[in-house]
Amino acid sequence: MGTTPTVRPADPHTTDRRDQGHDSSFYPRRPRSYLWDALVALLFLLAAAALGHGLFPDPALRELAHNPEDQILIEWFLAVDVQVLFGDQGLVTDRLNAPDGVNMLANATSLTLGLLLAPVTVTLGAPVSFALLTIGNLAATAIAWYLLFARTVGVHRLVAAVGGGFCGFAPAMISHSNSHWHMSAQWLVPAIVWAVIRLARAAERSDRRRILTSGLWLAGLVVGQFFLGAEVLYLTALTLALVTAGYALLRRQWIKRVLPGFAAGLALATGVASMALAYPLWVQFAGPGSVTDGPFNAYYYSADLLSWVVFSPLTVAGSDHAARLATSAAEYNTFLGAPLLLVAAGCGWWLRRQPVVLAAAGAALVMAVFSLGPELVVNGYRTGIPLPYRLLVGQPVVDAALPQRYAVPVVPLVALILVRALEQARRLPLATRRLVPVAVGLALLPLTPVPLATQERPPIPEFIRAGHWRECVEPGGVLVPVPLPTPPQPQPMRWATAAGAEFALPEGFFIGPYGENGRAAMGISPRPTSALLAEVAATGTVLEITDAHRAQAAVDLAYWGAQCVALDPLQPHHAQLHTVLAALLGPGERIADVWAWRIRSA
Repeated sequence: MGTTPTVRPADPHTTDRRDQGHDSSFYPRRPRSYLWDALVALLFLLAAAALGHGLFPDPALRELAHNPEDQILIEWFLAVDVQVLFGDQGLVTDRLNAPDGVNMLANATSLTLGLLLAPVTVTLGAPVSFALLTIGNLAATAIAWYLLFARTVGVHRLVAAVGGGFCGFAPAMISHSNSHWHMSAQWLVPAIVWAVIRLARAAERSDRRRILTSGLWLAGLVVGQFFLGAEVLYLTALTLALVTAGYALLRRQWIKRVLPGFAAGLALATGVASMALAYPLWVQFAGPGSVTDGPFNAYYYSADLLSWVVFSPLTVAGSDHAARLATSAAEYNTFLGAPLLLVAAGCGWWLRRQPVVLAAAGAALVMAVFSLGPELVVNGYRTGIPLPYRLLVGQPVVDAALPQRYAVPVVPLVALILVRALEQARRLPLATRRLVPVAVGLALLPLTPVPLATQERPPIPEFIRAGHWRECVEPGGVLVPVPLPTPPQPQPMRWATAAGAEFALPEGFFIGPYGENGRAAMGISPRPTSALLAEVAATGTVLEITDAHRAQAAVDLAYWGAQCVALDPLQPHHAQLHTVLAALLGPGERIADVWAWRIRSA
């Protein structure tokens, strides 16, 4: 039997009256239930813990199988961020790429997360902080979107939980949880959306105090997100601009009333955020080690059109065969699957009279097209058909964002359409009320994520763990691990991480201006001695060491400002490396479990 929906008295804030410019989705009212909110948050946290459980019980000996290199870099970031508590500004560091250092803002660092987890990093180590962040980013993002849908959009809490769960555990989020923390930490994005909506509502009511506070809230959140992940901030700003523009076009009388106050609040937010970020932005784009572009080719890092309709390999319905449609397991940004796209399109058509739904659908389409990059690729075949993203190729700053990541904001836009459809369905007769939830459920079910793949990794030498490194290099000095860290082989950076970044390393895994004509590049060209040691480590071939090699080693060590050279005891070709080092530097000494060579400055 069907039931008759409850009819409430008309309310100017909840009734959709187009002649007066009201939109029922713009002024929702829902009673708060903190117990329900806490239950949903707990469920999201448990789900995230289940996905990331492979990093425990000892995160120091576990790593993400799909992207261990970036995990090493992130853990090193966490260790370096702690130095801010001891007077380091945290924007440019001398603890890598000695003697030049590294511009942290030119890399995927996150000072916000580093400072939040600093107590854990100091007491339990950076690997523990990394494991907690991997889980925490998923749960916190889902919770934040749930709160936005429940309290700001105003849908039923069960509906909000569906939307929040999709946003927090979508294929893109699970994929970026493989060591792309600057992309998976999206829990401030719903707060930014809330601040924009709050500003628009205040502007419609001409509430100057709330316009002021909304502008300040927005500025603070923008600054926080900048240090959490600038790429996500850029994508959020672009998406909000598209949604706002679309919404304004659909409600022109409304925008005329709102525009003066909204523009004033937005100008305030822009001004305050600009003042707060003026110096960091200068450091990022003009400071030491800065770059204005990215080291990644837009034609390569673009989404395959077919990837939108298949399931991610990191979901229950996915297969490894689909991995060929993405550049790596950390970039499954578009894998939403045909069922969800069809259901979302159907819901969008059904709710096409709701301006917010139509604006979200339009923005999602634009971002999806941008994700395809400068040239259409279908099932691995480059068609030669140019796409709008071609206009962005080579543009300073904007070019640093990978094309395929433009698909990331599509997830919350689709979620918004789904939650509006689920909420609308609650008001239908019982016979048809079930159709939408069933369709949405069947579309989302195949996207259920599987636990993150993990594997064992070697322990840190006792030389580092027990602090014996201090016997041959002073805190802040330069330690040369053998072999030296490189982008494809950054393992020696784990030594610095375990030591709390108290010593510096030459070369390393980072983004810096070492490409052609000062363009962005991964790492730096190795010095001759570094290249020599890398060849021995890779091949096990013991080369004949000449006086020229010894002279070059002296030059390179002086250039790095090295105080100590230490041979990794777990290297496969340890004996051969020891022979070469002895020929270069003379007999070393055994300190704990490593061979070390003290370097006397000239």
